[in-house]
Amino acid sequence: MKLKRETYLEQIRPYYDSDIIKVITGVRRSGKSILLDTIKDELLDNGISKDHIIYLNFEDMDYDYIVDASDLNKDIKSRILDDDKYYIFLDEIQHIESFEKALASFRATLNVSLFVTGSNSALLSGELSTLLTGRTVEFEIFPFSFFEMKQYFELNNKEFTDDLFMDYLKWGGFPLRFDYTEESAAHKYLVNLYESIVNRDIVGKTKSADKKAFMDISLYILANAGKELSIENIIDTYKKNNKNISKRTIYNYLERMKKAYLIHGVGRYNIVGKSALSNKEKQYAIDVGFRTINTNTINYEDTFFLENIIYNELRTRGFTVFAGKTYKGEIDFVAIKNGKKCFIQVSYLLASEETIKREFGAYSKITDASPKYVMSLDKIDMSHDGIIHVNIIDFLLRRVELILT
Repeated sequence: MKLKRETYLEQIRPYYDSDIIKVITGVRRSGKSILLDTIKDELLDNGISKDHIIYLNFEDMDYDYIVDASDLNKDIKSRILDDDKYYIFLDEIQHIESFEKALASFRATLNVSLFVTGSNSALLSGELSTLLTGRTVEFEIFPFSFFEMKQYFELNNKEFTDDLFMDYLKWGGFPLRFDYTEESAAHKYLVNLYESIVNRDIVGKTKSADKKAFMDISLYILANAGKELSIENIIDTYKKNNKNISKRTIYNYLERMKKAYLIHGVGRYNIVGKSALSNKEKQYAIDVGFRTINTNTINYEDTFFLENIIYNELRTRGFTVFAGKTYKGEIDFVAIKNGKKCFIQVSYLLASEETIKREFGAYSKITDASPKYVMSLDKIDMSHDGIIHVNIIDFLLRRVELILT
């Protein structure tokens, strides 16, 4: 059975009848099409007539005859038979040339509510942004969170326990990977999915040498997700193998990964100056499963896998997230929502006095009164000196909510 993803639906529902174009984005196979189906079901439940709902999936060969904006305009208008409101769903719209012109025309001339999905962040850039400034709202869909994994298991009568967190930490939350019970099958599915995204959304028809270079760079970026990206280290690694690669090429590949939603760049926040810093991003993978298949040596205790999951969870819940910068150190995350914020440190286990001092001590020079958290897998509450300790699984399963000021 399909999961009703309430986290996203509650954000989208206020716009169901609005003429603002609902743009649903995210990495391939994260569940965008299923979300559209759920929205359609809710509209039907709300009394909308089935013949006033139009759905076109542009990865379905049935719609190969729609190539550009003109074709799309002609097809949609042929389906509209009266003046009542129509609800139009256009799945993977990026396949249609100059689609933004058709969307602008529909919005200006028809009584419609538009929902579009795409697997490339460029959807909201360029000409679409110019034509539809202030007329779109974006919702990015992530693979299942750990909370959604729990809901999915319960919906499908599968046993769920907190111990499944280690499975999630390794293989992530792409919905279809839960169809496979063997680790080898899950691994194969994720490898095939990753290569499909690279082939379809990134390298396309470029020469094989470009694909090899991209795969090498993407492997390095995913393997080092959560760490400050060093372009120089990549160049030096190439030189050691008697190869050359330019900074421009690396930055180009990095941008392609972002546009395909394989990674997110996380900027820095100057805690002392209370402002965002533009230089030096950290990168986090859209799903830790992609880290696993692209990492030669896996150490789940290095906290970067945990950081990645918590970053994605915060984004799913609607937070803007930065890496915190102090005079002499860092805070893993500054999480901001509705103008309020908190600070978060992440650790695997607080297994020694040294670790406890390091994680809690990261806040020692911070005078900002916003709530301060240390998250770990420890089940014993170690909160002290006004710093709140939270069990990571409790946080992910929504047993604990963050306080913001």
